[in-house]
Amino acid sequence: MFQLPTLNFSPEQVASVCETLEETGDIERLGRFLWSLPVAPGACEAINKHESILRARAVVAFHTGNFRDLYHILENHKFTKDSHGKLQAMWLEAHYQEAEKLRGRPLGPVDKYRVRKKFPLPRTIWDGEQKTHCFKERTRSLLREWYLQDPYPNPSKKRELAQATGLTPTQVGNWFKNRRQRDRAAAAKNRLAIFLFFFLFSPALSKSLKMLLLAATSPGSD
Repeated sequence: MFQLPTLNFSPEQVASVCETLEETGDIERLGRFLWSLPVAPGACEAINKHESILRARAVVAFHTGNFRDLYHILENHKFTKDSHGKLQAMWLEAHYQEAEKLRGRPLGPVDKYRVRKKFPLPRTIWDGEQKTHCFKERTRSLLREWYLQDPYPNPSKKRELAQATGLTPTQVGNWFKNRRQRDRAAAAKNRLAIFLFFFLFSPALSKSLKMLLLAATSPGSD
């Protein structure tokens, strides 16, 4: 009986296919490829150590909810910095999802902070440098949201917001203080602009009164 020839791929060929499928977001096909790919004799060890292939396996494990395999891959293989961002996001999101399932409710900012503290990034996907949380867009957005609710947070709220953003309570307090000062300055400027517009362009005002108002509202006036 005629037997079809077996197709064997080198680690580089497998990695190339994995990278392409990962970039296109075709996770289902990527998973099928990883589970069924024929490998050239003697190439198994190289396959199991190739970063693109390991990352692809981690991606498939994450999207299929197989978080145990995901954690095993990330904790036991050293990845280069180019892969850190994506792998860190999957590590955190997987732990968030597990915590939400356990608690039966969505996680708030403080809940997520506690999850990050309980499950720190493994050094295999982290270079050890502390990320600065100050003034990242997500942090600024959260600070602005809380500011609209309460421009004068008490110490307890400052501590809660500090946990949610990764800042210190002092940094949170300084941000609120600076924001209040900016808002007061902007409000004063707007009031002055409205005052000048309505009074200086009012035909009912005499020329001498307009000059008096200009002098009274100029920056150098006492």
